[in-house]
Amino acid sequence: MAFEPEPDLSPEEVTERVDETIADNDVALFMKGTELMPQCGYSRKALGLLQQHREDVATVNVLDALDAYREALERHSGRETIPQTFVDGEFVGGSDILEQLDEQGDLAETLDAC
Repeated sequence: MAFEPEPDLSPEEVTERVDETIADNDVALFMKGTELMPQCGYSRKALGLLQQHREDVATVNVLDALDAYREALERHSGRETIPQTFVDGEFVGGSDILEQLDEQGDLAETLDAC
């Protein structure tokens, strides 16, 4: 499931989208670009790692309102870096953490926990 970018999103709309996406999806990835066209290497890496284990990853392109997304995500994770992955409503991390979990053999278990 992917959300298409909408120009001129207000900070309130972004906050609502972040809150709903995290609450309504087992696995949510906030990334730069879309599932079909990631716009940064870290987002591409995070998406690839997740898709090795799950087909039902909800993705949100943050580029349509980057600053508002950073602010809204920081309320959930304490970080404003992109990409950010949430599993079962909990912040897991960015591509670096996903890569560590994968190397340790823990990523599949983390994603299956939901």
